[in-house]
Amino acid sequence: MSVDPVETTRAHLAKVGWTYTFLADPQADVLRRYDLLQPGEGRAGTAGIARPAELLVDPTGTVRWRDLTDDFRVRARPESVLAAFDRFPSPT
Repeated sequence: MSVDPVETTRAHLAKVGWTYTFLADPQADVLRRYDLLQPGEGRAGTAGIARPAELLVDPTGTVRWRDLTDDFRVRARPESVLAAFDRFPSPT
């Protein structure tokens, strides 16, 4: 998720070659819902930027796991995400 507009997000994804879905949230509605808006001066007219995080969200929209960091360069290791995923029953 990012507070950048759709066009900026699309251009960034093309530049870095990512092919997965990336949410452009210029009004920061979703970021606020998940408590991921980091206070500060945002580029898209918001009062903040997206806080670096990884989330596992179940089909009902419930956050089952999240990893927050203060440094956008630090991300959860894949094995940590998979271990967190394995702790929850699969939806039927």
